Amino acid sequence: MSTFRHFEDFEPGQVIPLGSKLVDRDEVIAFATEFDPQPFHLDEEAGKASVLGGLAASGWHTSSMLMRLMCDGLLLASSCNGSPGIDEVRWMRPVFPGDTLNATAEVLATRALRSRPGLGVVTLRMTLVNQHGVPVMTLENSILFGRRENAA
Repeated sequence: MSTFRHFEDFEPGQVIPLGSKLVDRDEVIAFATEFDPQPFHLDEEAGKASVLGGLAASGWHTSSMLMRLMCDGLLLASSCNGSPGIDEVRWMRPVFPGDTLNATAEVLATRALRSRPGLGVVTLRMTLVNQHGVPVMTLENSILFGRRENAA
């Protein structure tokens, strides 16, 4: 199979590695400063005093890091046509500066679209684990991919 993926290249049960990302302290604070300025995302002492136990990335920052891994590991080398939405996001554990996050995408289902014959829907579960193999986030959504015969 070529590295460029079309709808036909996905099968239920398939697991696709998406790569890894080292979580940077300055990025955690910069993201939180702009988008989620809660104290435990901005300050080590506030983080320690919280249920998180230390300066922790915003869940939205974690989602954004996963999105980048999805793009680099799958979407930019595919016939992706966007997504109708996210079905579920779960933030299971805090993400700390210095963590190394590893992402995978598991194909849950595929379905050709009758209404748009050039497209199919692939339902994926993305899992993000830290350097200890502990899941920190999951995300499930359906993505539209172009069919191979339409690429010609």
